[in-house]
Amino acid sequence: MIAVAPPSLRRERALIKRGVWPVAGCDEAGRGPLAGPVVAAAVVLDPRRIPKGIDDSKRLTPERREELFEEICLTASFAVVFASPARIDRDNILRASLWALARAVHALPEMPKHVFVDGRDRLDTACDCEAVIGGDGLVLSIAAASIIAKVSRDRLMCKLAQDCPGYGFESHKGYGVPEHLEALNRLGPTVHHRRFFAPVAAARERHQAMTIETDVIALETQITVEVSAGI
Repeated sequence: MIAVAPPSLRRERALIKRGVWPVAGCDEAGRGPLAGPVVAAAVVLDPRRIPKGIDDSKRLTPERREELFEEICLTASFAVVFASPARIDRDNILRASLWALARAVHALPEMPKHVFVDGRDRLDTACDCEAVIGGDGLVLSIAAASIIAKVSRDRLMCKLAQDCPGYGFESHKGYGVPEHLEALNRLGPTVHHRRFFAPVAAARERHQAMTIETDVIALETQITVEVSAGI
């Protein structure tokens, strides 16, 4: 097994030594799912009070993510922004994600002087922005943001599961696993689904066709009954 080094505060400390502060990290959760929002978080860690064990959210168990979420919220400043399925449908998933990330940075209690963002794309912010590919595994403040975004989104999907029983949002969080695809084909899309993602669009067309067929059958039955009654 190859050991993976945890993210570090090296880049943030280099900026702090140059007098650049605050320094934020930001990341998103939920680009790939078929349902639910994409959630962005921005975090400014306090170098004197950093919770132990912060890592890329994908490397952590759900239980450990929840623990670190609470610790980060108590020791850091942060902001969370949700980009709705309607915005994703209108703008596309990339633009909706970048919008949410930029809004999260601007929603921080104090505007940072520098922000690190996970990925290839820089953000439209009033401060310097540095994109770091694989940043959630390299830059500690991005890793912290990945935890805040992931837990915030997971909690929301569990609430949506109560409003939309039968889809399994509480377990797969909207991703296109077989259980979700089966429910989508059986029940049809909800208002929380992303209309233009291929499996959702296909399920919508299928259910629209079924609805038209049902309406035609109902109309033919009604006409047959009316004719029979008139004879």
